[in-house]
Amino acid sequence: WKIHPSPQSVHGWSEPAEGGERNAETKYWTSEIAYWGGDLQGVISKLDYIQSMGDVLYLQPIFEAYSSHKYDTSDYFAVDKAYGTLEDFTELAEAVHKRGMHLVLDGVFNHVGVRSKVFQEALANPSSPNRHWFFMGEEYGALGYKAWQGGGTLAEWRLEDERLRQYLWDSHDSVVATWLKRGADGFRLDVGTEIGREFLSSLTKAAHKHKESSLVVGEVSAYPRWWSEVMDGVLSFWMGWVISGVANGKMGGVFAGMQIEELIAESSMEQVLRSWIVVSNHDLPRLTAKYPDAKKRRFAQTLQFVLPGAVCIYYGDELGMLGDGEPYNREPMKWDWVNETNVQYNHTSTLVNMRRYHRALRIGDFKTLHSFSLLAFLRRTDRVKDLVIVLANPTDGDVEEQLVVPDENLLEYTLFRDTFSGAEARIHGGTIEAKVPPQTVRVFHMVDEEGPSSEQYKRIYGAFRTFDSVSPMASLGAAA
Repeated sequence: WKIHPSPQSVHGWSEPAEGGERNAETKYWTSEIAYWGGDLQGVISKLDYIQSMGDVLYLQPIFEAYSSHKYDTSDYFAVDKAYGTLEDFTELAEAVHKRGMHLVLDGVFNHVGVRSKVFQEALANPSSPNRHWFFMGEEYGALGYKAWQGGGTLAEWRLEDERLRQYLWDSHDSVVATWLKRGADGFRLDVGTEIGREFLSSLTKAAHKHKESSLVVGEVSAYPRWWSEVMDGVLSFWMGWVISGVANGKMGGVFAGMQIEELIAESSMEQVLRSWIVVSNHDLPRLTAKYPDAKKRRFAQTLQFVLPGAVCIYYGDELGMLGDGEPYNREPMKWDWVNETNVQYNHTSTLVNMRRYHRALRIGDFKTLHSFSLLAFLRRTDRVKDLVIVLANPTDGDVEEQLVVPDENLLEYTLFRDTFSGAEARIHGGTIEAKVPPQTVRVFHMVDEEGPSSEQYKRIYGAFRTFDSVSPMASLGAAA
């Protein structure tokens, strides 16, 4: 209560979230200033579990702010006291790095909380040198400033001001530079599209200047082309909506594959691979709300793990947590749901392990297979044994098809096995025939089978039985 005085409210960890009302005094919704606890030390205590789900820990804003969501920054250089101290952050960063993981922070650089001292001083003093950091004047009505989305609690930054850009990301003591030096490995940029491509490029270059290996990804609710060129990657809501369209039968699987290939051609394979696939987050319904049917939910989630890009798991989705929009999708983590009887948890764990095991699902290129009804594609690398054939059936009936697999390194009678069901299929003359049940994804991987079917690969690079003398160039049609 000392940290969260009224009208902020404090709740027990197991208390459900409730819809709120506008608080006239603060201009916040009461659900925005409701707290359930949780801090950086708590995150440290759960790193074993977090690492079991992924290699990058992305924290939503931790900087000092009035709300519980912390997108209304009041001090970019301080850890919010609700979450702990700078020493706690240092301990977290060191613990994450010790495990070989990476730590990404949420950077809110399109707007700032109106409780910020910088904003308050600029608003009160027309002669303030920082007044040019904001859009201020009579043209903005009673507020006197441009509020993001008109809410009154967030003031938009005027990023066109060079001094402001120095403060936020460019100078050696900027917000971005400071946190990278403190141990962060990168930033996820809130509402990246509103920052604009020019400034996104400037910010990304500055981050790389401050820390060469740093990562900058932006929230992009648009077709990713061009946006992914100016950052290291985007949070690809586009790919998430493609998955939704296929899963809900509103986008044909064949056409979805064509659209993904078109995006790759218009940008690059690397840009797509570096982007995070978002199917659920703090602004969207959780997976269980979006897909109440468990089979359809598993179908959509599996696509997230096999399509090109990095998987972004919103905490609790791996457990089947509920929440149809805010604030219900922001409830505390259900730690007691982490158990072997939880079907959603078991499925997610299988997907994580599958992706970690199959190199092609992490870094492989993408090639659609021509199909009547399936979203069918290859994920492949320079090694033939890595090749994965994905056959996704979004329809309500069984689909049995024979598909051409256009990879000259796949030889006759090679055995492939589905990761989930154990179903098997063999390559015949560069084709594969398989039966896929409704709303099911088959992920076929090559099997190291004893006998001629594997031994025939002795002069094909990257197979289980390849001769040591075979050069990678041999599989590209060049002489060894």
